[in-house]
Amino acid sequence: MITSIEELRQERDLVNKIDWTMTPEKAIDMYLEWGAGWTRGNEFARSGEEESIYFVIYDWERPPMVTLLRRNSKEVEEIAKVEVPEDLIKASIEEAGLRPGVGVYPLNRALKEWLSKELDCTLPPGDD
Repeated sequence: MITSIEELRQERDLVNKIDWTMTPEKAIDMYLEWGAGWTRGNEFARSGEEESIYFVIYDWERPPMVTLLRRNSKEVEEIAKVEVPEDLIKASIEEAGLRPGVGVYPLNRALKEWLSKELDCTLPPGDD
């Protein structure tokens, strides 16, 4: 598993595959049959070969970090955990609306911008 932003930055093929628009809820809808299918429209995995690579926040982790996941309809794999500034984590959770018992949150725009700068990659404009 990748454990530093510097190490992740070196994995250009992986960094270039990050789906900056994916959220935990959208991933459930797309890849798991028990997702809220009516909300996904035409956005769902049509085969077990499709996958998404995206970041999530687990609010219980200390020090504050983001986790990079690889998900398909068969499994989810944690491929990186990197530390990020705590204020960015808090702001993302607050913006998403703290939901007791949930614990998994998407990244807000400010955190995505920070990560894309650290990873030396381009963030798609207006992705949220």
